[in-house]
Order: sequence, then structure tokens, then C-alpha cells
Amino acid sequence: MVNERVKIVADEVLSNNWYTLKKYTFDYQGADGRWERQSREAYDRGNGAVILLYNREKQTVILTRQFRIPTYVNGNETGMLIEACAGLLDRDNPEDCIRRETEEETGYMINAVEKIFEAYMSPGSVTEILYFFVAEYRDEMKVSEGGGSEQEQENIEVMELQFNEALRMVNSGEIKDAKTIMLLQYAHLNHLLTKNGQKEPYQLSSAI
Repeated sequence: MVNERVKIVADEVLSNNWYTLKKYTFDYQGADGRWERQSREAYDRGNGAVILLYNREKQTVILTRQFRIPTYVNGNETGMLIEACAGLLDRDNPEDCIRRETEEETGYMINAVEKIFEAYMSPGSVTEILYFFVAEYRDEMKVSEGGGSEQEQENIEVMELQFNEALRMVNSGEIKDAKTIMLLQYAHLNHLLTKNGQKEPYQLSSAI
């Protein structure tokens, strides 16, 4: 931390039950040179990785569906959310993490993954950086039914969708998970599933 306009005065642990919630008190120097004391809460759950599996021949992608309590208490009637495969790094590097999570959640064992970017997903309150990946999959890579970890009480449904159908579901609001939308838009904008290197855009709404 090298911002000379910020001086952290104190940090207080508010909760350390599942992950860590802290209250930070800091002095911030404004553009006019004056210092102002502020306080903010930040939730530290570690960093994570997410991946879009795609099959160019079948024009399909692999997504998952599972219950998410934060969405259930904030407008999602069923609490079920369609997402790209993702997980926390724990002590792994992002590449090892996403290979492990892919096999655990989807049942596909992949080797070659491509990192496309990284992003802070909720910088106003959460410290997490999310590393984004894409990878091709083939039917013969499937080694199990997936479904997630029983120890972590995961109940994950694996979904193989036509790519255009997944994009339609973004337009309709059936898919509203941010990381998944970002990956699907990346695949669309970069013609990831276009066969034989052709650069013809998919015929979709201008919202994508």
C-alpha cells in the first residue's frame, strides 16, 4: 500500500465466523489538500477464479445452477442462480484452483486453461479479486458427474447449453450472475465459439 494520500489509523475485526469482516478507520487527503477521517467496512473472503468451458464443435458451454441464499433474500424468488464454474483459491494459484473446481463442480478434467483478465467484483465492500479463465472441453474429458463437494454442502446441477441460448438467457434475465455475464460477453465479442476462425458475429440483440 503506497498511496501517500491514505493513512490507515485502525482496523477492527467485526466478525470472523465464516470469513473476515473488518472496519477500517483511515485518513484521506482530498484534492484540496485537506485530510478527512473516514471509516469503511471490508469483507475479506479471499480471492477466487471462474471459468467458461466451451465446445466449438457443438456450440455449447458448461454452466452450473445452485442455491444462493444472498440472492434468495434479495429478490430471487427461488434462490437458484445459473453461474459459470468458480471457487476460492484457498492456498492454490488461480490456474490450479480453477482446474480443481472444474473437475469438482462439473466433472470435466481439463489441462489447458487461458486466463483472460482479472477484476474486483464488488470493490465498495469486498476485497476479492476474481481471475477469469476460458477453456475448451470435449465429451471425453468428463470423468465424473460433478456436483460439487459434499463436505462443503454443495448441491450443484451441471448444465450444457447452446451458446446462443445462454446469451438469450442473459437478455431475458434468466442469467443474472455478473461473472457469468462477463464471460459470455467475452466469448461473444471475441468470437470464441466461431468455427474455422470465421469472424461473423452472432445474430443477437444489441444488449449483448
